[in-house]
Amino acid sequence: MRSLGIEGAWALEPKVFPDDRGSFHEWYRGTEFREATGYDLALAQANCSVSRRGVLRGVHFSDVPPGQAKYITCVRGTVLDVVVDIRVGSPTFGRWEAMRLDDTGHHAAFLAEGLGHAFTALTDDATVIYLCSTGYAPEREHGLDPLDPELGIAWPGHIAPVLSPKDAQAPSLAEARETGLLPTYEACAARYQQLRDGRA
Repeated sequence: MRSLGIEGAWALEPKVFPDDRGSFHEWYRGTEFREATGYDLALAQANCSVSRRGVLRGVHFSDVPPGQAKYITCVRGTVLDVVVDIRVGSPTFGRWEAMRLDDTGHHAAFLAEGLGHAFTALTDDATVIYLCSTGYAPEREHGLDPLDPELGIAWPGHIAPVLSPKDAQAPSLAEARETGLLPTYEACAARYQQLRDGRA
């Protein structure tokens, strides 16, 4: 696994073995995951999202603790997947990293608790599957405006974004920070240490 430059965010770029029958690849390996993060991935829920071209989902995040880590890949079509550091006090607060996930390279991304996540579909029927460390809990789920100029995420300019009403009305990064909605770097670091110590 390769660090994306934001603590708690990694990319997996597996070797794909094609032949005349199709192809094979490993999109998750527990040993490699533990070597990178220092703990095992807890699996509480697995989600599948299908989006038409232009759909933009996010920026989504959960309260920490416990937070919700996500391990993400795209099994059909192509998406631009984005991780945003929204942890107040983090050395990389406000920074984002993007990677292309598709059904050819079969890359995957891991986002630790406290990081924001968003993606946009670059093709029709873009199908994203992700493993979650905690189950869906609406009272702990939040969002940020993915088009917030302060974040400045470089979404593809040639595709008109299609947002849900909830995402379109989400607060800016500054508004969320002012109202205390964002997780703190301190709380997230404590959560990561709990996981490494096996106290989750």
